[in-house]
Amino acid sequence: MTVNNRKVGPVDVPDDLMMIDFLHEYLSLTGSRLGCGQGICHACAIILDGPEGSSREIRSCITGAHFFEGKSIRTVEAHAERDANGDVVRLSAIQRAFVERFSFQCGYCTPGFVTGATVLVEHLKEKPVRRADVERTIEQALAQHICRCTGYVRYYEAVRDVILSTPGLVRG
Repeated sequence: MTVNNRKVGPVDVPDDLMMIDFLHEYLSLTGSRLGCGQGICHACAIILDGPEGSSREIRSCITGAHFFEGKSIRTVEAHAERDANGDVVRLSAIQRAFVERFSFQCGYCTPGFVTGATVLVEHLKEKPVRRADVERTIEQALAQHICRCTGYVRYYEAVRDVILSTPGLVRG
């Protein structure tokens, strides 16, 4: 598989190993969070990149590591730009907006929201939304993400800021 643009494997893993455990225990990628462990909260979300350039969220706490054989994924660690040493040099637009809006309280759900919002922005690059539909589009894209601290308003405001300020994501 490919994780954050790097080939990984082959790695022999137990048949019942969930992807979040593979990421945490085998690759030391601990940015995605194990929240509910049942695929409900989306704190564990990662991005599955399709060969045709599509992207979609996958809940890594309920998806076995074997599912990703031969596939390409991105974790929250891949969103920021890094230099040759691996140090963050620039946050993604979503990450910057979340920081500027102080969109998080405890931060536990933030990786899932960053991932969900990133997928939304990528989809809007392919199929822009009407300005009148921005709020509804954000709500639909992030509705299944759970924030126990009730930070939804700031998350949604930050995503709206990115969508409205990025050329080509809104039409009309």
